[in-house]
Amino acid sequence: MSTAATASATPEPARPTRHDGEASRARLLQSGLRLFAQQGFSKTSTRELAEDAGVNIASISYYFGDKAGLYRAVFFEPLGSPQDDIARYGGAELSLAQALAGFYAGFLEPLKQGDTARLCMKLHFREMLEPTGLWEEEIAHGIKPMHDALLAVLCRHFGAAQPDDELRRLAVCIAGLGVHMHVGHDVINQIAPALNQGCEALDRWTERLVMFAVAMVEAETRRRSPAAAPNEPRGCQA
Repeated sequence: MSTAATASATPEPARPTRHDGEASRARLLQSGLRLFAQQGFSKTSTRELAEDAGVNIASISYYFGDKAGLYRAVFFEPLGSPQDDIARYGGAELSLAQALAGFYAGFLEPLKQGDTARLCMKLHFREMLEPTGLWEEEIAHGIKPMHDALLAVLCRHFGAAQPDDELRRLAVCIAGLGVHMHVGHDVINQIAPALNQGCEALDRWTERLVMFAVAMVEAETRRRSPAAAPNEPRGCQA
């Protein structure tokens, strides 16, 4: 039998599976988050990203298409999807307190990941100052759907068919408590560090935020009461 025939008759060994594939992708995400947050999109090179992650530069195109694809993944993936967050509080069967607990749990869960949430917030601030187009997408497909879902919770509680401006204002104030936990995280660490130390402390924050938000809802309930005095503030004078 010829050598060629022998070679064709001998089955080729299976190619080894790349067990490090997910690990390589995860390292690129970690490096991308840190470098993009620190330097911005335009000042961060693909070579720098690959070297920092300890992978071949071709891995960026393999896992993400290009640098823009990596940036997009870094921008959206670490904090989870809006649909997952809405599932925590959007159910019609939930009481107001249960819905608010789910709402704030979604805000505070990323803070349990350590520096990831801080870097994500820094990256979002940088995106607002050095826009690539993803911030508008975040508003349209992330922030607005979550705001609308919170409005639906409030409408059910107040028995309103449609939200009015006061419910929209209330929703912004309720969400503001959660947003401040990210925006003011470093400040809280400086002025009252014990409040952010450990998962138990963050769980206590969730309980308190629910309590404060319920108080806002109760204040709006009193304002809407027929017995309430019509003392709406006047508009700005020209």
